[in-house]
Amino acid sequence: MPEQLTIRERTGFGLATLMARKGVDHLRLGEALGVSAPTSCSFAGNDNLALIGTGPGVWLAFSEQSDPEWIDDLSRRLSGIASVSDQSGGYVIFRISGPSARPLLQRGAFIDLDASAFFPGSAATTMIAHIGVTLWQVDGTPAFDVALFRSFAKSFRDWIDATAPFIGF
Repeated sequence: MPEQLTIRERTGFGLATLMARKGVDHLRLGEALGVSAPTSCSFAGNDNLALIGTGPGVWLAFSEQSDPEWIDDLSRRLSGIASVSDQSGGYVIFRISGPSARPLLQRGAFIDLDASAFFPGSAATTMIAHIGVTLWQVDGTPAFDVALFRSFAKSFRDWIDATAPFIGF
């Protein structure tokens, strides 16, 4: 029987906030990075770089693996196009997956996570258990990545531990 709920902390990733300069649209930013830049709260990208739309002209850039030059390369490619701020050390990302992932997250999120409304490629910035999070659905397993400030990681895990029994885990 497959696992109903798997939670693991992601490591070795790169995360940066990108804010487009005045007059720069998503097409120009995406062209500079070689990926499609979402115009809404969604995510798009490839194996090297994903962009998660978090607001008008603002994205999180996510790289599965970050080398020391990652942020410098990103800044160079976006020079004059967007402000780049490295967030890698300030955030933790949890991968929450399995059939019980959606019911668990729905217990705390103030958005509709039903599969008809939130599906692979969807992203949102919201609150879960009074903790600000950015989450995106990675695939149809379903698997979700949940990014939050590192200082809230223990509180978030405590919430998961307290909530999981109520979804039959």
